[in-house]
Amino acid sequence: MASPYDILEIDSDADEDEIKAAYRRRVKETHPDLGGSEEAFKRVERAYERLSEADPDERVDHAAVVANQEPEPEDEPTQVEYLNYEVLDDYGWELEDEDLFEKAAAADLPPVDYGVFEVEDDETLLEAAEHNGFAWPYACRGGACANCAVSVCEGELSQLVDHILSDTFLEQGIRLSCNGSPTTDHMQVVYNLKHRQDLDDLRLPPDRFEKAHARR
Repeated sequence: MASPYDILEIDSDADEDEIKAAYRRRVKETHPDLGGSEEAFKRVERAYERLSEADPDERVDHAAVVANQEPEPEDEPTQVEYLNYEVLDDYGWELEDEDLFEKAAAADLPPVDYGVFEVEDDETLLEAAEHNGFAWPYACRGGACANCAVSVCEGELSQLVDHILSDTFLEQGIRLSCNGSPTTDHMQVVYNLKHRQDLDDLRLPPDRFEKAHARR
């Protein structure tokens, strides 16, 4: 049976940065929409998970994150106000506008572009959007691409796994909705950031589900 190092095609003494880089590379090589297979794709994900679990520093870091997070009230879902990035050009709005969501609320946008939904404490932001009938962009669901990226304008979104976003993007409030969970009672997010050109190199081919439910 191949070891996680063999699957990721790295040496057994590879450091954390080398492991993450190999994971990103192998995800793209094995992605079903790039000629790979779902089985190979899953093997790569499991291999990375095993190596991450084997890293004691990684375990300490995750424990510290969990310990420092403020728990959400058990029965109080997060209210998420969302806006589609694709409509900003249509209205001449900028992502940095302080009154962006006030303007969106007054613009009589359709539900696919603007609205509010709830996120339960056991859901990621992407899962909650899907459970509410929306087809937000995604691809790998493993933190290895930016297809599912959102801009957090208000509130906090935890990032349990992220192998792709640079410090610059994180400072801009960009997070991954596929595995990000709200840690505040209210959030404002702009989704569909796949249309930002500066994220082009961090995207994978869209999932077939997304293709079938593309915005009309």
